[in-house]
Amino acid sequence: QVQLVESGGGLVQAGDSLRLSCAASGRTFSSGTMGWFRQAPGKEREVGAAIRAAINWNVGRTYYADSVKGRFTISRDNAKNTVHLQMNSLKPEDTAVYYCAADVHGSSGYSNTGVYDYWGQGTQVTVSS
Repeated sequence: QVQLVESGGGLVQAGDSLRLSCAASGRTFSSGTMGWFRQAPGKEREVGAAIRAAINWNVGRTYYADSVKGRFTISRDNAKNTVHLQMNSLKPEDTAVYYCAADVHGSSGYSNTGVYDYWGQGTQVTVSS
């Protein structure tokens, strides 16, 4: 049974940092794309960041939503089957449920929720002003 389990969410103040982690079990995702999405109340789920599989020992290409560029960093540890999202300089508008997602085949369209095969249950991030 494939599972993605997020951790690291919480309540913080504006300007603080959080590090989200996603632990995958049941299969490896080293050749696919891993993504972090978020969904605020009353809004659609949107991509925050994504990371593709590494090629020739280089770090996989990363993508970020404009709203988080320069503040968030996505990384993956294939040996541990985990993916992380370091979030710095958090803002109240970052408040949302954050979801880890796995695209087994590394399809194009990293921001499209439809290409992801597996999803975690989500972890709440609340940023107070």
